Order: sequence, then C-alpha cells, then structure tokens
Amino acid sequence: MFDSVTNKVSSTKKPGRFVKPSAFEKIQLEGGGIEDLHPVENIYPGLIGIAVDYLTRLMTGDSPDSAFSVSLNGSDKVNARKQAEALIESVKGLEDDSICSAIRLAVFDTVYRAGEAAYVPVETIYPDADTVENVRNMVWRSVAFLDIYGPKITDHLTFKGGYTGHVTSGDGDFLTKDTLWDFKVSKQTLQSRSVLQLLIYWRLGLHSIHPEYRDVKYLGVYNPRMNMIYRYPVADISDEAIEELDYSIICYPRE
Repeated sequence: MFDSVTNKVSSTKKPGRFVKPSAFEKIQLEGGGIEDLHPVENIYPGLIGIAVDYLTRLMTGDSPDSAFSVSLNGSDKVNARKQAEALIESVKGLEDDSICSAIRLAVFDTVYRAGEAAYVPVETIYPDADTVENVRNMVWRSVAFLDIYGPKITDHLTFKGGYTGHVTSGDGDFLTKDTLWDFKVSKQTLQSRSVLQLLIYWRLGLHSIHPEYRDVKYLGVYNPRMNMIYRYPVADISDEAIEELDYSIICYPRE
C-alpha cells in the first residue's frame, strides 16, 4: 500500500501510544496568543496554515519561487501555471495584496497533495480584513520564533532514501540546528496525530541520505496562532516506540 505520511497517520489507530502530547514541554512565547487574534476567519483553516508557512519561508530568506514551489507544481495539474506565476509575482511581503495572493496560491498546494478534486478557482478566494490581519500577525510571530530558536537550516524538508513502499512521500516544515519542527495553526492544543507525524518525519530523516537529521535532539511543534511551542527530546522516545515506528508503521526491512 502506497501512502503519504499524512495518510499513514490518518490510518493509524491509537496514534498517541508512541509519545503522548501531554509529555511535550509547553513554552508560551511573548507577543500575544490566540486571544489577541480575530476569532473568525472566512478562509478554510488548511489554506491559512499553508499561507502562514510559505510566507514565513519568504520572510526568512526563501525566494518567492522557492517558498511557493509546491504551489507551482500543483498549478500544473490544473493548467494554471501562468496564473500561479502571476500570483507569486504579486507577493512582495506582508501587504494585504501579498497575503491574499499567498492564500490563493495555497489552493494549488492542496491540488498538488490531494489531486484535482481539491481545486477551487482562486478567483473565488476573497480573504476578509480580519483574516488577512491574522495571517500577518501569525507570520510575524513565526519570524520572531525563528529569531529565538533558529536560524533555520532548511525548509521544505524531504527524506530521500528514507521512504519505503509503505510511506512513499511526505515533507516537513523546518529544521534548525537541533530540532525538527512542524508548524500548526490549529485552535486546538497539540494532537496525537501531529505527534505521530513528527515521529515519522524523524525516523524518515534518520534513514535518509541527509546527515543533518542525525543532529536532531528535539521534535518540536510551533503554533503561531497560540504562539506556543511544544517540544520533546528524542532521547526520551522508548525503544519499543522506535521499533514499532520503523518496522510496523514505515515498514523498513529488518536487518
């Protein structure tokens, strides 16, 4: 069975059995929390998360083409590359128009990952003022977070050499010197499926051709909506959990 990391996580029963979310250290950062954002947004949360992620990459050194590369690839699936390129050209920073373009580009990202059925004409996407302001504030929080816990070594994390016939694709968010990070903009606290996703990324990284994953000492989730960090040391992950991840979830061959 061929699965992405996301699909593998969704199909795994009792995902909290590996590491409980409550075991993660919680760190509230300065600069406001969820109560300081507008309570209602008029755009699907998944698109908001993608836009915050990619705008953060842009504001921390990525070129526009690099930050939105997945969206460009997705636009090819619906014959809309010129439209995507025009949107990327209009992303200049965190002005209102730039944020609106980033949210529209997020539609093509979902097409790349979920297929053409996920496509919504981008001209129908109109973020309201509260949504735009929330995205802007979450990006600035993310930049401030990376100023403290970064710098980032890389983003658009992939795991060449680590994938198997059971987990064939999946890409993480950010890698800093000692932490593998995932970004979540959920209004919920850390969920067990998010923890399992990180655990799989970590194991994929260690089995990949990329040596930088061997320096990872922590798994972390940063939620810019809450301005909250969740962090867990990989040294505390049990041998039993690692064995099940490697041989039952990812399905590496036993040596």
